[in-house]
Amino acid sequence: MDNGPTEEEKMPLTSHLEELKTRLTRILVVVGIGFGFCYLFKNWSFRVITRPLVDAMPAHSSMIFTGLPEAFFIHMKIAFFASLFLTAPYTLFEIWRFVSPGLYKKEKRFVFPFVFFSTILFVGGILFGYFIALPPAFRFFVSFSTDFLKPMISFREYLSLTLKFLLAFGICFEMPVFIFFLAKLGVVNAKMLSKKRRYAILIIFVVAAILTPSPDAISQILMAVPLMILYEVSIFVAKFARREKPAPQDTEDAEKEEPGRP
Repeated sequence: MDNGPTEEEKMPLTSHLEELKTRLTRILVVVGIGFGFCYLFKNWSFRVITRPLVDAMPAHSSMIFTGLPEAFFIHMKIAFFASLFLTAPYTLFEIWRFVSPGLYKKEKRFVFPFVFFSTILFVGGILFGYFIALPPAFRFFVSFSTDFLKPMISFREYLSLTLKFLLAFGICFEMPVFIFFLAKLGVVNAKMLSKKRRYAILIIFVVAAILTPSPDAISQILMAVPLMILYEVSIFVAKFARREKPAPQDTEDAEKEEPGRP
């Protein structure tokens, strides 16, 4: 029988708060180290983050900043978010280490798969947004420029827009992970997800229309198709999550077959 936390693993509230403080401190230290490392490569990071827009803009175009310290804080912001991105696996690991003492032994087996697949899916969502979704959206907006109407884009606005949508793509690609835990809690199951597929597709297209920066149908389809694929993957994940739960009837049968019982 899989027991819950042992008496040694049970701690008073003050001990939990102390452990939480320790783990948050570790996360902040690692993020700070990552920030310093990323800031050393600020020029390279700047070229990477602006590449989708640079490729869409006319030749010899440039970006602007409207405040004296704006360029400095922009580089700081890029280094900070790059650090969060690079240190995300360690952050997830520390979160799991904090909550794992309160889990069953069977549930602790999901620590490594959770960190691994969450990281892979989140990174995949960001890469999809960067290489697939954003370039056609920027080309769509820049196509409205004329000889009289020239694009003069503030980098602060561009960075805010780009980071917001890349984060949204990363979170949307976490769908199988969310479905797995909802299935483990009994909130959803594979049969229900299959039955509600048509409504899910409708919601996916609505989400795609909201997340894609441009209103053209091609960009929305590019966003909706991988989400529909992830939804189908989530149905399989829900089947796997519920499959491991033993049925009560099996337990009763096992008890009846124990030796020494009449």
